[in-house]
Formats: sequence, C-alpha cells, structure tokens
Amino acid sequence: MTTDATESTPSSRKNKRLLKALDSIERIGNKLPDPAVLFLIALSIVALLSWLLSSFTFTEIDPRTQEAIYVTNLLTGERVADFLANMVTTFTSFAPLGVVLVAMLGVGVAEHSGFINAGLKLMLKVTPEKLLTPSIIMVAIVSHTATDAGYVLVIPLAGVIFHAAGRHPLAGIAAAFAGVSGGFCANFIPSAIDPLLQSFTQSAAQIVAPEIQINPLNNWFFASASSLLIMSVGWFITDRIIEPRLRGTQIDGDPADIPRFEEINSKERGAFWLATGVMLLGIALLVYASVPADSPMRAETGELADFSAPLMRSIVSLIFLLFVIPGIVYGVRVGTFKSSKDVIAAMSKSMGSMAYYIVMAFFCALFIKAFDDSNIGALLAVKGADALQTLALPSGVTIVAMVLLTAAVNLFVGSSSAKWALLGPIMVPMLMQLGLSPDLTQAAYRVGDSSSNIITPLMPYFPLVVVYCQRYVKNTGLGTLMAMMLPYSIALLLIWTAFLLVYWGLGFPLGLQSSYSFPAL
Repeated sequence: MTTDATESTPSSRKNKRLLKALDSIERIGNKLPDPAVLFLIALSIVALLSWLLSSFTFTEIDPRTQEAIYVTNLLTGERVADFLANMVTTFTSFAPLGVVLVAMLGVGVAEHSGFINAGLKLMLKVTPEKLLTPSIIMVAIVSHTATDAGYVLVIPLAGVIFHAAGRHPLAGIAAAFAGVSGGFCANFIPSAIDPLLQSFTQSAAQIVAPEIQINPLNNWFFASASSLLIMSVGWFITDRIIEPRLRGTQIDGDPADIPRFEEINSKERGAFWLATGVMLLGIALLVYASVPADSPMRAETGELADFSAPLMRSIVSLIFLLFVIPGIVYGVRVGTFKSSKDVIAAMSKSMGSMAYYIVMAFFCALFIKAFDDSNIGALLAVKGADALQTLALPSGVTIVAMVLLTAAVNLFVGSSSAKWALLGPIMVPMLMQLGLSPDLTQAAYRVGDSSSNIITPLMPYFPLVVVYCQRYVKNTGLGTLMAMMLPYSIALLLIWTAFLLVYWGLGFPLGLQSSYSFPAL
C-alpha cells in the first residue's frame, strides 16, 4: 500500500506495533474451537462442576426460592437418563431457534426477490453529495434488517458510489463497514436481532426471577438513538481521519474488475414502490386494528405495549409478514418469482444460510439447559453479586466493565448470539442481584458486541471486505483493513459507552416495557 508517509514517521511505527498486536490476537483466536464446540466443552465443564460442587453446602440464598442454594449433580444416573430422554425437546423448545428461523423466512423472501436490494440502491442514489457519508452509514445500519444484505450489497456499493463521486473508494467501504458491522446492534427499525437477544436475556433473567418477561423491543429506543450517534461518529472519522489518510493511496486495481454502479430500471423502481405501498398498507391495517380500546391486539388491561398483549407477542410474526408479502409482490412484478416454487426456493436459501446457526443452537440449547438445571448459574450470580457489592463499585463502572468484557470476548468469538448465550446466563442474573435490570445489561452487551466487530479477522465477513478493497488497491491485506477500521472501533467503544451512561443518567427509556433497575421501579 503506497502512502505519503515514510516508514520512519512516528505514525508508521505506531501502526506497526498495532498490527503486530492484532496479528497476535488473530493467531490466538484461530486456535480457539468453533463456537458450537465451545458450547459442548462448556456443557462438559458444567457437568463436572455440578458433580464436584454438589457435595458442598452454601449459605447464599436462592432468590427464586428464598432457600439456601444447592448445586444439582448432573452426572447421576437419573439426571443423565433425563438429559438423553429430553434432548430433542430441549432443542426444539429452544426459544431463539424459532424466533430467528421464522423472521429469516420472511426476510429471505424479501432479500432474494430483490426488494431489499432495490430499496438500498434507491436510498444510496438519491443523496446530496455533502451527505454522502452519513447517508451510506444510515443505509448500512438499516440493512441489518436483512441480515447479510449489508455485507453483500451496501459495502461494495459504497465503494462504487465513492469512486463515482471522485472520492477514495476505500473510504466508502470503511464507512459502510462501520455502519453494517460496527453499528450491528443499532437500528431505527426493529429486526431479528431484537427478539434474538431478548430470548437469551429472558432465559438468563429467569434464573433469578422465573416469572420475568422481557419485551423483544426492550432496547429499541436506545438502539434508534444509537443509530444517530454512529452516523455522527462514522461521518467525522471517515471525512476527517480515514479519507485524508487514504489520499496518498493509489487506486491500482484493474479497471475491468472495478464494479460499476448499475442504475435501477423503471420496472424495478415501479415494483419497489408497489411493494413498499403494500408494506405501508399492511402497517396501516395493523395500526387500524390496534387503535380501538377493545382491539384483540391489546392485553386484557387494554395496554398495547404490555408483554401479554397479542401485538407484543406477534413481533416476530409481523416481521415475517411485513417482509414476505412485499417481497412476493416485488418478485412477481420484476419476474424473479415466476411461480410459488420460486418463493419457496427463496425461503429454502434463507434457511440454508442458517444451517450453521441451527448446529450452534443445538449445542447452545443443551448447555443452557444443563447450566440452568445444575443451579451453578444462580450460585455464580449470587456470589458474583456479593463480590461486586463488597467492592462497592458505582453502577456505572459495573456497566462499563460489562461493555469492555463483551468487546474483548468479541475478538475471539464472532457470533453475537454465541457470545450472549455464554455471557448472558452469568452476567444478567449477577447484575440483577446488584439491582441492574436485564434491559440495561443487554444494552451494555449490544455496545460492546458491535464496537470490536470491525477489527477482528475472525468475523466471517472480514475477509470478504478485504476482497472488496482489493478491487481498488491490489495489495490490501487484513492488516490494512484493521488499521483502517481501528479508529472507528476505538471511537465507538469509548463514545458509545459514554452515550449509554449519559442516556441512563438522563432517564430516557431504553425501549418498550424497559427499566434500569431490578426490581423495576
């Protein structure tokens, strides 16, 4: 990579030290087992610990029973037989499994029909030049609704758009990558990530409070406000730090390989607006059905936002319908769907992309079930809370520690659901014992989970982004991308964490039916 800077400048020496450290992280991370295997190992450790700890008597009180905590030995004949007999049920009743798969069925139809891609192209095209950077970051954030669409469409298109505008294409790729991956847990629009995290949070919270219910949109307001923050931070870093640094970097890619921005044709544009109209009509009908005081979408108390309200319990179903119907309309109009077989094929492709998640979910479900049955989670929560209470750390410091822990683990375990499945059963009950709500703990997790996504080569799409860069600058490598994304990662980690603390201090609601304290005040 050719730059104006020489090898002897302090900046270049700092970059060398940084890249060396990141290379070490990569080598260590590559030695870790697959997340599915990690759950299997964790399951084995829980079983052994349950056998060892079952002979001890503990004085800590179980908040669920108000009795002394005891650890159940999972290696007795009776427990092993029960574990094997219920293995299938444990897997099929695993809450995140149905939530994710149902949501992905609908989003998959909208994605494979071309509906989502057309929308993203239109949003990226109709943009004033001065607002190009924040607009790309905004579209990248919104693209989370379609899971992988941001990685496979927004990031490469951002490079094309920047190049066409006479700006450095790598800066466009960096801005989009920061929005798609660095802002992964932020979005203006509810998406599958919301019920996914909520389901893990609820399972973990029920270790302490079996009757507790967590709303799938418990972080929606914070995620929406965070989107504005990420746009602002990404805009500043792209235009003031990244692009000036890239001015000396030659674009030496083969002109024939550099992608061109393909205009959306009139048929696709008309199909998009028709499908969007259908989606808006569906939303209008939902609002119309929900407004009356006797609406069947309301809870028995008359509340719409109550967890028991059919509307709140239908979030995943609504995500499915509000994507599958417009997706079919668009696909039929442009010809990507010629028969019902094409729609089913789109759903099948969507499910095919979830194959790894299903495997991981199997081992995760077994681990969580064993962890819960052993009572070790409750013991760790109470003992951990006692330790933190002894330290008498301010609540804000505890939340900052939670963010930093998540960001560090994210360097080695890329899957958001895998990390939360491992950390949630420990951190959520522990912080509940300190009086901090599951909603706040989940929000802290979202900040840490997103911030370090863009600097770890273990993130599945990281090598793909390198390939996008190589279209323009041939010798782009992992270190190049990590160095380019590091300013975003550091800024997001520091500023987003501070934003969470300020947001909390001002008492703004995190989302629907959310709270900052436990029990909720």
